[in-house]
Amino acid sequence: MLCLSQRGNKGATPLSPDPAPRAHEAPIHAASPDPEAKITALGELILQRLDDDKAQDVVFIDLKGKSAVADALIVASGRSHRHVGAMADHLLRALKEEGHGKARVEGLPHCDWVLIDTGDVIIHLFRPEVRQFYNIEKIWSVDAPHRTAS
Repeated sequence: MLCLSQRGNKGATPLSPDPAPRAHEAPIHAASPDPEAKITALGELILQRLDDDKAQDVVFIDLKGKSAVADALIVASGRSHRHVGAMADHLLRALKEEGHGKARVEGLPHCDWVLIDTGDVIIHLFRPEVRQFYNIEKIWSVDAPHRTAS
């Protein structure tokens, strides 16, 4: 068997004698991550980022088995338009840096209510009065911390 380097091409590497993997075979070195672990890691990343940005009244709603739209819903409030916008921006950067792809975003220009859809987890960032008006936690029958009796 002739290699490329034997035919006079200097610097060429010889072809591998091993057959190429078939399309239905996963590469041996690439282990497929557990979907549950991926969603848990994504949720933890989002919650940690929101905590770092001083988000208020953060609520995590587990939607597994309740909805086909997403596996989790996270609702949080910011103190102002600027705070909500900054939290959304920081969250989008963190998601991109961690390799979670490009999330879909709605509401960024006004920052009253910013929705970030990562596919597995949906994040709602509100100003407090807008959050109180829409009251989306009630849709999922979850009592938000700021609405529970103390």
